This record gives sequence, C-alpha cells and structure tokens, in this order.
Amino acid sequence: MSNTKKTPAGKTRKEHVEGGFIAPEVLRDSLQTVLIQLLDLQLVGKQIHWNVVGPNFRDLHQNLDEIVDIARRGSDEIAERMRALHATPDGMAATITKYTTLEQPTNGEILTTNAVDMVVKALEATVGVMREVHDPVDEADPTTADILHGYIAALEQQAWFISAETRKP
Repeated sequence: MSNTKKTPAGKTRKEHVEGGFIAPEVLRDSLQTVLIQLLDLQLVGKQIHWNVVGPNFRDLHQNLDEIVDIARRGSDEIAERMRALHATPDGMAATITKYTTLEQPTNGEILTTNAVDMVVKALEATVGVMREVHDPVDEADPTTADILHGYIAALEQQAWFISAETRKP
C-alpha cells in the first residue's frame, strides 16, 4: 500500500457496554486514506465546477455536482464506518493537504477540455487508492470492503461519463 501511510486516525476506548469489532491499524489507516481522497475529491470537484468555462459547460458543470455528491456521501459513510469500528477519522484541512494524492487544479477559469482531464485524473487517483487498500481492508473486514465496492463502481462510472466528453470514435 504505497499511498497508505501512517495516518492521524486513532482508536477509541470501549466505554460502558460497548463491544464489537475494533478496527486494526491497517484498517484504520486504509479507511483514513480513502477518507482523505474522498474529501479532497469534493474540493477539487467544486473548484473545477465553479471555474469551468467553454464548450459543453452546462453538462460538465452539472456532472461535477454528481461527482461531488458521490464523494460527499462516500466520505460520510467511510468516516461513520470508522467510528462504528472504534476509529477516529480526521478530516481536517491540514490533514487533507498533507496526505492527498490528488493533483490540485489551478485558480481561475478552466477550459472544459482541460477540466475533463483534471476530473478524470482525480477520479482515477481516488479509485486507485480504494483499489490499493481493498485487499487489506477485505482481509481485516469484508463488510467494510463491501462499502468500497459501491464507491469504486460509482466513481469509475463517473470517470467514463466525463472522459466521454472529449473522446473521439
């Protein structure tokens, strides 16, 4: 897991009648890494959404909101899954900046064709991290791996939709 580093995700202590599965470190770190990518995908998606201009603007502008919505749902589900497994997610801006693997868009207007390339790269990087951590996550907790499956499929579909904007037959 080259993108998975020791992360600031911690673990909680059991209190009162709490029991259940406690995420091992590899699961905590893997989910924290996915969380960071999804949080940054939201930010990158919105930055491009606000600044995209050019041919087919409206379709791309609206599609970017769909991507942001998927990333938002995913980040919330991953963070809440971490909490259910006695892990503490860290979604602070400084943490995202330190650990993200996404290329950052420029400030200012972005031509739609350039935006397509940026968004596809961001989607593929996010999915790449999910696929990279998948096997260790599945080994530690198949239930959590099932969550990743849905987001991998949804984001790969979005990468296909977006990349088709500039594809030639």
